[in-house]
Amino acid sequence: MHRIEYVPDATFKTRVRDESLEGSNPYRWQDITSKEIFAGKKVIVFSLPGAFTPTCSSNHLPRYEELYDEFKAMGIDEIYCISVNDAFVMFQWSRHMEAKKVKMLPDGNGEFTRKMGMLVDKSNLGFGMRAWRYSMLVDDGKIEELFVEPDFSDNCPTDPFQVSDADTMLAALKGEEPTEVSEPRRAFVG
Repeated sequence: MHRIEYVPDATFKTRVRDESLEGSNPYRWQDITSKEIFAGKKVIVFSLPGAFTPTCSSNHLPRYEELYDEFKAMGIDEIYCISVNDAFVMFQWSRHMEAKKVKMLPDGNGEFTRKMGMLVDKSNLGFGMRAWRYSMLVDDGKIEELFVEPDFSDNCPTDPFQVSDADTMLAALKGEEPTEVSEPRRAFVG
C-alpha cells in the first residue's frame, strides 16, 4: 500500500456560460483538467455520494458554503464539491442549494474518483458507482490533508459523515483538534 501524495490527472466535462451563444441555454462544454484546477493554488475538495441527497444537501455543502470566507481568509484559493454526477445535475443542485461560493466539479465518468481510490459501488441504494465521502486540502497538486470517512466499502449500509465536514477541515487548517469527530484517517490505496 502507498499513500496518495498528489491528485491524479483527470479531465472534467463541465458546462460554462458563453454570452456569444444565443437562446435560453447559453452554455457550452469545456474540458477542465486537474492541472488547471490545482496548479499553483491551495484548494479544498470535498467529495460526496450524490447531489440532492440528504446529508449532502442538509450539511455537507451548506457548511462549506457558510465557512467559505473563513477558508479564504486562511489562504484557500478555491473550494470544490466533487461528485460522480454529470455537469447538468451538479449545476441544478448548486442552483437549488443557492451555492454561490463553492464550485461544483462534476466527475460524471468517475475518472478522478476512481484514480483517487474512492470509487465505491452503491448498487444497494440504486446509485451504481459513486464517490466515497472525503475531504482534502491540496497545495499545488500535493495532498496535504486527506480525511476519509470510516467504513469505506462497496454497498456500505450507512453513510458515515464524521471527518469530511467543513469544521474538521477548518480545525485542521488552524492546527486545532476537531471536536466531536473520530480520529481523521489518511487514505491509502494499494
